[in-house]
Amino acid sequence: MSTVVSYDEADHDAHRARQWLSGQARDPGVSRAELIALGTAMSALAAADDGREPVALAAEPVGVDPGIVKPLDPALLTPRDGNAEMRWEAMAGQGYVVPNDRFFVRNHTHAPRLDADTWRLRLYGDGLRDAPTRDAPVEFGYADLRALPAVEFPALVECAGNGRHFFASQQDTPAAGVPWRLGGVGVARWRGVPLATVLRRAGLTADAVDVMPEGLDPPYVTGGVNLGRVRRPLPIGKALDDVLLAYEMNGAPLPADHGFPVRVVVPGWIGISSVKWVGAIEVSTAPLFSPWNTSLYRMFGPGRPADGGPADTQSVKSAFELPWDARLTAGVETTLTGRSWSGAGPIDRVEVDTGDGWQPATLVGADRDGPWQRWSTRWCPPTAGRWTLRARAVDVTGRGQPDRAPCNDLGYLFDGVVRHPVTAV
Repeated sequence: MSTVVSYDEADHDAHRARQWLSGQARDPGVSRAELIALGTAMSALAAADDGREPVALAAEPVGVDPGIVKPLDPALLTPRDGNAEMRWEAMAGQGYVVPNDRFFVRNHTHAPRLDADTWRLRLYGDGLRDAPTRDAPVEFGYADLRALPAVEFPALVECAGNGRHFFASQQDTPAAGVPWRLGGVGVARWRGVPLATVLRRAGLTADAVDVMPEGLDPPYVTGGVNLGRVRRPLPIGKALDDVLLAYEMNGAPLPADHGFPVRVVVPGWIGISSVKWVGAIEVSTAPLFSPWNTSLYRMFGPGRPADGGPADTQSVKSAFELPWDARLTAGVETTLTGRSWSGAGPIDRVEVDTGDGWQPATLVGADRDGPWQRWSTRWCPPTAGRWTLRARAVDVTGRGQPDRAPCNDLGYLFDGVVRHPVTAV
């Protein structure tokens, strides 16, 4: 990870960072740049202390994921360092949404087991009328939320590091973190209450600028530093636009791994914004900060700002619904299927290259304005041997996929064209 603070400087600043991150010290006069520097100092010190990348998760034994509740069917999911990646071949022949049993799981710690009857959503901060405090917040129970007018829509949730594996395997620029291929993504139908509705009922003021949901999963410790519970701010414009407090997923109560009883769903933005197991929301008249928007989930690296560029809107990606190294029959025509998506808007067109150059794919289904687009193309492997399939997409804003993704130290927002190997026999 790029750092703007040396380890000697970090030794002094890390104590302040630890105090701030644990809530022991909150100085309203501290600037955004200083908080970012403190977070970076803390990460640098952690790296120096234990000799590893500060945000790399400790690997679990293969096939053992104590933090995941649902069964990990190896035909549907691949364990990845305490997380679970969807197998793309498990989506072949499926409908538009990803069934809950194969929806990917990304945890910083592990899924808490919560009781809906005792769960409370607590809103506080000077961006609410009368500035309720964290100790005396505005509260909503589970039944209170379910009694409010509900909305339901499909939305895509994707880990910011989805595709990180290909920085190393295709571009020789490895990055720390979970080595996702392309299965750290999924679309579900989410039902719940718009965050805007709850904020207004809680007394949102015109001066509010940021809101910060916080999860109820255990605090995240890395490099010996306790970063506290997962939390990441949203600007008020996004919070009032399309953000959902969801309590159902694909027609059923949220599974434990996906945020039961209530989670945040932030369409188009990186998955860390869609905080699971939400328990508190701070509403502020000043910008808010946490490790998840200062030292983590920023775009550090060559050619980028010293404090890291922002990482919010998801990039454009395309995936084949095929096993990696799939075996096909030479001389027999087959239908290749896949999906493409973008955080900036619906997909406009998709092209596939099977070795003869780029050709348009056929867009499938009526969900042309949805969060991802299904597509298909016909291909007959002419001879036995190894072949490479490629797919690329362009969204309605004109954003597309380059052959090579711009690199960053933490491996976020990969958008390069993936070379998918198959063997014809």
